[in-house]
Amino acid sequence: MKIKSAYLFVCLLCLSGFRNQPDFNRFAAKFVKGYTALKIPQLELSYVNMLKQIKPAEEIKKQTDFFETIKSEQKKISTMGLTVDQKQDYELIAYETDLNLERLALEKQWVANKPKEISAAGLHSITNGKAWYAYFLKNWLSANVTPDDIYKFGLSEVERVKGHIEAIRKQSGLTEEAFYKHLNEKEFFIADPRGVQKQFEHTKDIVYNHLGNVFSLRKIPALKIEQGANAAMAQTPGYYDNNVFYYNLFSKPYNKRQFDWLFLHEAVPGHHYKSSINSDVKQSKVHQLFYFLGLEEGWGAYVEELGKDVGVYKTPYEELGKWEWDIVRSVRVPMDIGLNYYGWTDDQALAFWKKNIKNQDDIALREIARVKRWPAQCITYKYGAGQIMQWKQTLQKREGTKFNIKNFHDRILNLGSLPVFMVGENVLRVN
Repeated sequence: MKIKSAYLFVCLLCLSGFRNQPDFNRFAAKFVKGYTALKIPQLELSYVNMLKQIKPAEEIKKQTDFFETIKSEQKKISTMGLTVDQKQDYELIAYETDLNLERLALEKQWVANKPKEISAAGLHSITNGKAWYAYFLKNWLSANVTPDDIYKFGLSEVERVKGHIEAIRKQSGLTEEAFYKHLNEKEFFIADPRGVQKQFEHTKDIVYNHLGNVFSLRKIPALKIEQGANAAMAQTPGYYDNNVFYYNLFSKPYNKRQFDWLFLHEAVPGHHYKSSINSDVKQSKVHQLFYFLGLEEGWGAYVEELGKDVGVYKTPYEELGKWEWDIVRSVRVPMDIGLNYYGWTDDQALAFWKKNIKNQDDIALREIARVKRWPAQCITYKYGAGQIMQWKQTLQKREGTKFNIKNFHDRILNLGSLPVFMVGENVLRVN
């Protein structure tokens, strides 16, 4: 009898707590209204542009007061009794509040000691540059990580990818010198736009016919394939925009080793596929405020690993194309941190590039300039892909023969655009 009475008392106490705690929906609506009114600029590629957008001290104080009030009020709200969707909003609000308060603390220091001109030589060249870089890294990756940790991760990825390239080199039977000379021979290049278009259409047919091997079949908008005409994008082999996959064929012949991996990354099951599914995901008003690139680019890089599952990479050289670009992405990770956080010179970065990448010296200076202009952005590809592969390995170990690759992909895709750490929590949660 006493046990029943005690149980009843606890239940009544819990119910009383739920009644007395602030209404979460009202709190979330207040956050959306207040955040929208502040008109906070979106994260930009260029750190110089971001710093130029810093508001005056009174505006910084206004934003700080808002987020500190939100943080204080949120502490009074218990997550017990919240629905799954409300808990997601709760976590998003907490994450964005802390991230914005970190930004505002840096901006307050910046305004107090504002330079006449913003150096474009990299974040290490500005006042408090290391703190700014740590902030940009967290923001781009949507994860609580340190530059030192990501530097080590980048080095490990460099060695992993070099191992794949070396395995293909050995498979070719050629010496290292002969192998890299062979990769520049005419047989690997095509200059006729009609031939390039035809090959991408062929890759599309193969991928679509094999997509069901590792993905649940979904209805997505029709994908167009067109030759790119935007000269500003000429340095990239291709890109995706609004249901169109563009390949760039300007002054140089097209590298045939780029057909498979590039289509996977930019089109299906990469950006076109995921963005189409994102648009169908039901989003709360809190969720609609944000878009997280950390997982989007990571997803594009991850699906390149699935080439053989969806019918491409039929020859070692077709698979090599994926690793040739992945070694660039991998080297950029420690190089980004070296240039922007550790204070490397351009010569140090170039030496690191040449030590780890063969046959691509022509783009080295371009990539060094990129990571200095756009600190941390290029790390999203490798970090996001690395996280997805870790989640997969964790679930494979936990579920054994019950692991279902289609279900795994659904768990990620059905969440839409969320911070990487939140996607991981959801994917790995035991149902």
